[in-house]
Amino acid sequence: MKRKALISILLLPILLMAQTNNEVTEEFLQSFAEAFNAHDINTIMSHMNDDCVFEASAGPDFDGEKFVGQEQVKKAFEDVFDTFPDAHWGNARHFISGNRGFSEWVFTGTKLDGTKIEVTGVDLFTFKNGKIAIKNSYRKNRIPGN
Repeated sequence: MKRKALISILLLPILLMAQTNNEVTEEFLQSFAEAFNAHDINTIMSHMNDDCVFEASAGPDFDGEKFVGQEQVKKAFEDVFDTFPDAHWGNARHFISGNRGFSEWVFTGTKLDGTKIEVTGVDLFTFKNGKIAIKNSYRKNRIPGN
């Protein structure tokens, strides 16, 4: 009997984590994408954990630039909207497996100087407690003029 109790206690966190991660659905990720297209920063951030991490496609480090916590991540997303006032992520497709997932998309936007951007990309997600813990973004690097 003690052995069964011990096994139950040891397995309980794993079972709870598995149940928590199952809260994230393709509909949840679509809602996240729609909030980005609406430039609705409060709804975007409501999809993310308090200790969230955003790893941007570009930046000074070999793996881009990292933003940690609601305040830094929110500011990074706001900077994208300021840089591309018409930013849009189209043709979104979402996939989930356990506590990981990804979304494919086509980003279009126009910088304030009139430069137009159109690239394909993907966000890799790690989920925790039914929300996004890590958003790691990748995109194609299109050669200017093409």
